[in-house]
Amino acid sequence: MSDSAASVPAAEVMRGIALMSVAMLLVPMMDVTAKYLTETQPPLQIALARFGFQMVFALLTAAIGPGLAVLRAPRLWPHLLRGFFLSGATVCFFTAIETMPVTDAIAIFFVEPMILTVLSAVILKEQVGPRRWIAVLVGLVGVGIIIRPGFENFGLTALLPLCAALLFALYLVITRKLSGEGGMLCVQFTAGLGGVMLLGTLFLAGNIAGYQPAVAVMPDLPGWGLLAVVGALSFFAHGLIVKAFAAAPASVLAPFNYLEIVSATVFSYLVFGDFPDGPTWIGIALIVGSGIYIARRENRRSQEELAARINRTGPPD
Repeated sequence: MSDSAASVPAAEVMRGIALMSVAMLLVPMMDVTAKYLTETQPPLQIALARFGFQMVFALLTAAIGPGLAVLRAPRLWPHLLRGFFLSGATVCFFTAIETMPVTDAIAIFFVEPMILTVLSAVILKEQVGPRRWIAVLVGLVGVGIIIRPGFENFGLTALLPLCAALLFALYLVITRKLSGEGGMLCVQFTAGLGGVMLLGTLFLAGNIAGYQPAVAVMPDLPGWGLLAVVGALSFFAHGLIVKAFAAAPASVLAPFNYLEIVSATVFSYLVFGDFPDGPTWIGIALIVGSGIYIARRENRRSQEELAARINRTGPPD
């Protein structure tokens, strides 16, 4: 266990693990619900509703609790840009699972830590050692194992989870740069607002142009209810993840992030009868192993930087 993990009370660590585990149950429930909705509604409409309801839930929570002032971002446009990237990732992912099994799409999406490592080196100028580069390559091999049969069955759609992972990694890069600017409700609200702005514009343009995959479909009452469920699951899951990382170190929580693949497999099998084959599980194992290794190395690097900074400046008062 790292020094940072050792310094956190055991009860808080267990609380963080419990919160992350619950969140990893909620996220696949959202994805499976979205896949079910793609049978009657276009993915772009579902993604737009997801961000619209997320924004509403953040607004209501702030109004009932701490007040609407907590929704105000110190710098609005960077927060909106973060919402643009997140909404782009969501619409790519929802479009993929319209035809792909949820578990396969999530497994490919989990290449995101590898993409984030590359972006951190290129954009944030962070030092990345040879072992982390090897982990990136191993993870990409795992993605290739999963994509190969998927590409044969689904064509270019099999690449959409990879696009989603790239956009989500860009979302995380901006999140790092905005660290400490705004609380959880501010982040949720501005991400929802950014998503509604981008996806709403694309949805309107698609309808005006008569682009079939974007043509609006009026949901029935159960359909509206499921759209609200997608937004609610997103809102609560991301809230739990934020609280989990506040309670326990990232290095401890990283392995539990991959519970999402397990719960996605269970829900996909129960609802759609989908179950990954042997090669897919091999790809999943490579991606998960690489992701956990990168998370551990990232935590160790952070601890070394903190120790070096303390040695230069002396311990805090």
